[in-house]
Amino acid sequence: MPDKENKLISDILEFFRSNPDRRYTSEQVEDSLRMHGSSAFKRVVKALAVLEGEGKITLTNKDEFRMATQTQVLEGVFKANEKGFGFVRYDEVEPDAFIMRDNTLHAVNGDEVEIQITKPSNPWDDKGPEGKITKIIERSVTKLVGEFHPYSDAQVKKSGHYGYVQSHEKRFSTYMIFISDKGLHPQMGDMVQVSIDEYPNDSHPQSMEGTALEIIGNKNDPGVDIISIVLDNGINPEFPQEVLDAAEQIPDHVTEEDREGRRDLTKNTVITIDGDDSKDFDDAVEVEKLPNGHFHLGVHIADVTHYVREGSPIDEEAYKRGTSTYLVDRVIPMLPFRLSNGICSLNPGEDRLALTCEMEIDENGDILTQDIFPSVIQSKYRMTYNNVNEILKGDVELNEEYAALVPMLKDMADLHKILFDKRHERGAIDFEETEAQIIVDENGKPIDIKLRNRGTSERMIESFMLAANETVAKHYNLSHVPFLYRVHEKPEQEKVKNFFEFVAAIGVEVKGNIKDITPKMFQNVLAKVTDTPEEAVVTIMLLRSMQQARYSDQALGHFGLAAKYYTHFTSPIRRYPDLIVHRMIHEYAEFGFTDKEKDKWKEKLSPIADHTSSRERKSIDAERAVDDLKKTEYMEDKVGEEFDAVVSSVTSFGMFIQLENTVEGLIHISNMKDDYYEFDEKSMSMHGRSNGKIFKVGQPIKVKLIRADVEQRKIDFERVLTPEEEEQVKKREEEFKKRRASHSRSTFRNKGGKGGNNHRGGGHGRSNNNHKRRGKYESR
Repeated sequence: MPDKENKLISDILEFFRSNPDRRYTSEQVEDSLRMHGSSAFKRVVKALAVLEGEGKITLTNKDEFRMATQTQVLEGVFKANEKGFGFVRYDEVEPDAFIMRDNTLHAVNGDEVEIQITKPSNPWDDKGPEGKITKIIERSVTKLVGEFHPYSDAQVKKSGHYGYVQSHEKRFSTYMIFISDKGLHPQMGDMVQVSIDEYPNDSHPQSMEGTALEIIGNKNDPGVDIISIVLDNGINPEFPQEVLDAAEQIPDHVTEEDREGRRDLTKNTVITIDGDDSKDFDDAVEVEKLPNGHFHLGVHIADVTHYVREGSPIDEEAYKRGTSTYLVDRVIPMLPFRLSNGICSLNPGEDRLALTCEMEIDENGDILTQDIFPSVIQSKYRMTYNNVNEILKGDVELNEEYAALVPMLKDMADLHKILFDKRHERGAIDFEETEAQIIVDENGKPIDIKLRNRGTSERMIESFMLAANETVAKHYNLSHVPFLYRVHEKPEQEKVKNFFEFVAAIGVEVKGNIKDITPKMFQNVLAKVTDTPEEAVVTIMLLRSMQQARYSDQALGHFGLAAKYYTHFTSPIRRYPDLIVHRMIHEYAEFGFTDKEKDKWKEKLSPIADHTSSRERKSIDAERAVDDLKKTEYMEDKVGEEFDAVVSSVTSFGMFIQLENTVEGLIHISNMKDDYYEFDEKSMSMHGRSNGKIFKVGQPIKVKLIRADVEQRKIDFERVLTPEEEEQVKKREEEFKKRRASHSRSTFRNKGGKGGNNHRGGGHGRSNNNHKRRGKYESR
């Protein structure tokens, strides 16, 4: 359809969206658009027919058109904006519904809600729908952590509240949570966990009421900051006593009874390869080059389910947690340490129970045969990534020390290359994100940020774990039984379109059909920017365009890995889905693929998938929040210092930048003082109106730190100006002062001169003018 006709359809739909309750004849629509003549009328009638066919408008009995009534009740999750409005995501494909402030029903961020669409989307003009919340189905938060602010005795008596708690989390920081005098009595500055007893409503739209449940400690005490974040994300740092008691009943060694029905692989040369500071080892590997040139790969995973029985206190607690959480100075484990660091950990020289996945892999990376079975193994060496990397690089001393292992390690490296090439060939997207390690002292204060570089050994273990995960998923999928999968669906078309427009703007050509996205297309983009200044930013933008991986009882494939079948099998110590996968493997082996067994798992898997996906997101949120906190704390004493950075994102209100050490911050548009800047959404860039400067994603930039707010976890920068730019800014400010002074004198004379009664009017006028100029930035 020609662009001219598309524009007319869009204009007509927008006309009806703006007048949803009124009816119009074809002639009235024509008149409203100021179109006249028989040709114009035919075009209008044709456009009306298109919109009626799409169900956007309806024809009444009186030959009048009106906006189609939206009676469908939709459910979704409310995402609040700090200014009061928000959006509801109710569909994986359809755009989010915009909810005006007056239509939110006082929902808070994350609430599950029912909505009614008041204005449907206008796909002809890329406008999403508008709606109103009609019901709050489930609250996203029942507890909050925040800083306590006490009331005076007089205020307590008058209000009935002991004080209020305010969250440090941006999404809830606009609310005051008043706590009663009946509960715990915190002190000023204490971080407190409160239960929410009453949510915002018409009488108090910006506040809630609650009860103080736990006083975590003063906000300045060591460790209180991290525990506050942990509790705020619903993660329990301590195990219930009954769980600890149950763990104490489990033997700390493999018994003869445990060995029954298992293959004894204790003579095999099995090793673990992990980080220097790892304490729990849930995977061990072995590789052998076969006479036919193929490889034998054995992946042995700690058999946690043997000790964590279904329905036991340990199992129920592990399900609640869903995952272990890894913070800068501690791990909050899914299982008690007696298990995770003891009998379930594949410690060297100790017999351990495992679930083994053995594979024969040819020189092309194809897995020819596989065998999945319970075993008893003994790790012969506890190797570290660093040492293996050095051995593979040829370090003489380490090669001598581990001479018996060197041939196998080299075979492992060869097999890894074959597996990597196989994945690359099918289109797997190989992300190489820079990972930061935050070093803290004994009080939790950050003292350094180091960048972690992944070597061959890290990638090697990753290849072996991916192979095992795919093999297990494929085996049970082809067996046609219910199973738990790790899925990563295709990215949304709009996000893909935006990503490809972005890379095109920086000169990267994209080949392929945007309506038939393949992982190979993204892989090709990454290949074109490898080892260029744009690589890091393109990777960030690519990750932002992707869907979030999750757990599902449906084999929906893994887009990022270009894998048809994928699960999580390799980390049952720290991920509950892996534990469930192990449990299913055991039960299918014991009871067979019977209808009873299939029905049992078919009923259980969907809730498990949803819950563990949710717990994973909570854990990631906590990990990121702690990282942001410690990075902000690290930068706190560096205010005024200058840094080299790169623009990582551009928005209507400024530019986010990233330092070489991965610290991110904002250059707010109000701090871009050398010109009046405007945001170009299409090219994701900022344009100076007078100086013609353009700032875009991926661009190197010199910045100065101007603020590091630890409580709000916000870091602000400004651009370091050249001497010439500094001079221009001074001239502009002087000219502005002169104009303002001149305007003030003129206003004073015009409004009454020496009488003085109208003097305030001039000042008020200046204030409004300045407000309008700032408002242009804020409203975008």
